Amino acid sequence: MRYDTLSYEKQGFIGHIVLDLPDGGDGLGVRLAEDFAGACASIEDDDEVRVVTLTGAGKHFCLGTDPCLFEEGEAPLSLCRIAMALSRPIVAGVNGDARGQGLELALACDMRIAAETARFALPQVTAGFMPRDGATQLLPRIVGRSTAMEMVLLGRTLSASEALDVGLVSKVVPPNELARALAEIADAMAARAPLSLRYAKEAVLQGLDLTLEQGLHLEADLYHLLQTTEDRVEGIRSFLERRPPHFEGR
Repeated sequence: MRYDTLSYEKQGFIGHIVLDLPDGGDGLGVRLAEDFAGACASIEDDDEVRVVTLTGAGKHFCLGTDPCLFEEGEAPLSLCRIAMALSRPIVAGVNGDARGQGLELALACDMRIAAETARFALPQVTAGFMPRDGATQLLPRIVGRSTAMEMVLLGRTLSASEALDVGLVSKVVPPNELARALAEIADAMAARAPLSLRYAKEAVLQGLDLTLEQGLHLEADLYHLLQTTEDRVEGIRSFLERRPPHFEGR
């Protein structure tokens, strides 16, 4: 499926979103958000999709977009909110520089791996504005307050190795190995029970905004709900029969 700023393709149980942004995406904020929302809507409507990957088609992942100025009273489109609302796990393969709103989109993904040549930055303050699509909230939760403040207030750029050191990404590979590494992660997730993946993601994301006690109750509720699924029965049966499970998302 082709959009103005990205393409979407399903292969087996995996949905692949590839950003295709002229000039790295500058000036395409609204169009990118609309296209990304459309691709995510297609994913939500397709029960076969268990995992989603997100990467860039060119030299860069996404170099940022415009500030997305709107008329008074009009709510801005949010790549961050769209990505976080996706019920399936989404893994970003950062193939090149991720700056501005491009980095904010990567932050909203559930996992991030990067090519050794990738760089990460939030330069908005140097242009007289600030991150507006989730970075001020997501980045401190991922890398901690000090590093987040450096990136947000100073516009500091992190190399891929520095991003790995602070936990911004979970893996760094040579550029020619990124596609394979991304596929390995997606394939491993797709082999899991899809409802387990969705509920586990929900528990982690919602739990971040709850007290510990509330989060433990949420975890227990979702765990008990999973016990009523056919996939849970299949998991037990396959273990007893010493064979790989065949999950169907029911």
